[in-house]
This record gives sequence, structure tokens and C-alpha cells, in this order.
Amino acid sequence: MIVHFLTDIGGDFIMVNLSEYDRRLLSGDEGKAKQLAMQVMVRAAEVSGVDRLVDVSMAHVNSCFYSGQVGVDFAEFLLKEGGTVAVPTLTNVGLIDLLHPDLRPEKSNQEAVQGARKLMAIYEKLGCEVVWTCAPYQLKERPRLGDQIVGSESNAVSFYNSVLGARTNKYGDFLDICAAVTGRAPYAGLHRDECRRGEVLFRVEGVPAKLREEDIFYHVLGIILGRESGTSIPVIEGLPQSVNEDQLKAVSAAGAASGSVSLFHAIGITPEAASYDDAFQGGEPVRVVDVTAEMLTTARDMLSHANSGALAAVCLGTPHFSLTEFAKLMPLIRGRKVNSKVNFFISTSRFILADVEKQGWLSELEDAGVRMVVDTCTYFTPVVNGVEGRVMTNSGKWAYYAPGMLDVSVVFGSMEECVESAVQGTVWRDERLWDSEFWGGE
Repeated sequence: MIVHFLTDIGGDFIMVNLSEYDRRLLSGDEGKAKQLAMQVMVRAAEVSGVDRLVDVSMAHVNSCFYSGQVGVDFAEFLLKEGGTVAVPTLTNVGLIDLLHPDLRPEKSNQEAVQGARKLMAIYEKLGCEVVWTCAPYQLKERPRLGDQIVGSESNAVSFYNSVLGARTNKYGDFLDICAAVTGRAPYAGLHRDECRRGEVLFRVEGVPAKLREEDIFYHVLGIILGRESGTSIPVIEGLPQSVNEDQLKAVSAAGAASGSVSLFHAIGITPEAASYDDAFQGGEPVRVVDVTAEMLTTARDMLSHANSGALAAVCLGTPHFSLTEFAKLMPLIRGRKVNSKVNFFISTSRFILADVEKQGWLSELEDAGVRMVVDTCTYFTPVVNGVEGRVMTNSGKWAYYAPGMLDVSVVFGSMEECVESAVQGTVWRDERLWDSEFWGGE
């Protein structure tokens, strides 16, 4: 039996079709926590202008990140009133690294640290799988093409939608955990076929083939997609078949950071874009952007506030470093030592760190002077609060966000440049990567 919930939105009535399950939760028969969570989901459907909710098979929630007492209060209410997640639910990063408390400087905000610890514990009690990662797609079990899910962290939402072909909007704090508690979400936006059609075509065939093989290109391309697309869905034409998940992760992260890219299609690469017609669902783009050398170098250069001088830190792993990225790093760092004046941090997840240890790499990295950070990220964690000066990263997302969150000068470069700079203690540039001809210029 389907029942209806009638509401008035700006003078227009929206009839939301509710199942018996939805109605039972709304009635409070399943407890106040699920009642409130379902009320939030129904209201979200109303605001979205849709008349139904959809079952979701999993969630990845960001409400576990401490940003003030209100988050703790909300989570405590859910827990006190019998709330538990209804679907497999993964946690995004928290504010702190629970495994390495020694990384927090003495001047850390202790109230925030304790609040974060408390909030993270509550989410475990709510039944979440506490993976504390912004890259949950690196887990062995992942959603499949067409799966309806709930995502919250911007790069993960983009990766889930684009690379795996799962379906989610970007759910903000409290919406995400309410969806996880009910197992339901509004059937709106990117949950729907018609809302996933590509809109803006980005042609990269004019970019030198040798540059399209470099990791740094994908971070820069993501920045361009975010700035040029706005809220439209970008389609990329001309990526090589050799493109890998780490490179697509870079596009996802930088595109979501510099704009609102929650879904992109790469023709011949991503699952909903086997062809041009598939990407545009039989239509044509509203706009075509030919990616030029000038666009690339402008986007690249905006990520650096300094290009030379003594280095204070290197921060890799935003989003979290993958096992394949560690494999690429090891030949660069093996047998070397980070300069004593440089802090070298790598953010990763607990489960990737465990794999790194199994490979025998962790001791090598620690001997070299590399410090591992888990459960959180270095651009907002207390880990780097004491760092001043130039910080180098190979992440377009870190470079884009950090200047607004930390009192540092950012230097953007390749992984090799980051490692060599950390060893030398001063910014080192691979002249090949910074040659104008390499980027397609004159």
C-alpha cells in the first residue's frame, strides 16, 4: 500500500508518495531517531520537488567530522533514541588521527580534539563501519554500476558517480546520516537517468600525448573542469585508454574542489560514456571547450603561491593515498632521507596503511623521515597547525583548499618534485614538466 504526504511548497502542492515502511518510521513506531530521520528525508524530497523516495544500498557519511557542538548533539540524540544505520555505512575522515595522537601540536584546540573523539565514537555506536577515509572507493567492496547510494564527501561523490557509475547526490551533514538511518533518499538529481546527461564537452585531443600520460595533468584538468563547468555535467573527449583510477581520482577531487562537479563522463573510459551518444544521451552539448595550453598553464600556476625557496613540509594524499600511489612513491624515496627541516606527511586510510605495512614499505618510509597520517586530512587537521612557510603537494585539491585553511604558501608539483624537494629541503623543479612546449605552448 502506498500513502501520500501532501505539503505546500511556495504555494505549490507536492504529493510525496510514501511506502508503508516510510509511514511506519514517520509515525514513531520505530523510535524517535528514525522518526526524525524520515521527517528529514521527506522534507528533503519536498524541497527537491520530487514525489518519491528511493531505497539506497549504502552510505558514506561526513556528519562524523567535528565542526562544532551541534554535530555531537545531533549524533547523541540519534544514539539515545535508538538510532542505528539501516544500510552499510562508511565514515568519512574525522578531525583527528586516532592512531597517532603524537602528531597533534601542543597548541591544538583541545576542546575540538575532545569533541572530535567523542563524535567519532558515537558514529561507531550508530553501527557505521569506521573506515575514516575520504576515498572509500579504495575498499575492496564498492558499489556497482546503477546502484543507488548516498555520498557526502565531494571527491567520493564524483568518483562514485563518474568512475563507478553508482548514483548519488552530494548529501550535506545530517542529511547523509538521516539517509543512512532510514535507507531512503529523495529520488532527485543524479539518482535519475535524465539528470546524468552530459552538458559541456571538453576536448583534450590538442593536448600533447606525452602530457596526457602525466599524473599532474589530471589534477590541472580537474581544476579546469570545475571552473568552466559550474553546475553543468562535463564530458571529456580525448583521454588515453591508459588512464588509471588514481588519475580519475585526481579529476574527481580537483573538479569538485574548484567547482561543483559531482559527475563527469570520459568518452570511452567511464561506464556511462562508452560513446559520444551515450555521454550526451543522444543529444548535443550546450557548449564545447577546447582545452588549450594557456588554460592548462593558467590553472597549473594558480595552484602555486611560491615556486622557489626553503621548504617547511610536503603533504601527499588528498584524497587519501592509494596502494598504487605508494608503489609509485617507493622507488623515489627508497634509501634516501627527508631533510631534517622538512615535515613529510602522507594521508591515507587505515586499511591502505595496513597493506603498506604488509608490503614492508612502512618501516622504509619511516626510516626515510616520512610520517603517516590516517583518519583525517592534513589541510584541516591539527597535524600541520604548527607548520609555517612553504608546503609542497602533488594534489590539486590540497593546493586549492589549503591557502584558505592554513597560514602557508603552497607549492604544487609532481610526486617526483615533492620527494626531491623534501630531500633537498628546498623547492626543486623538473624542468621538463615546466617547459612550455611540454604543455602544448610555443
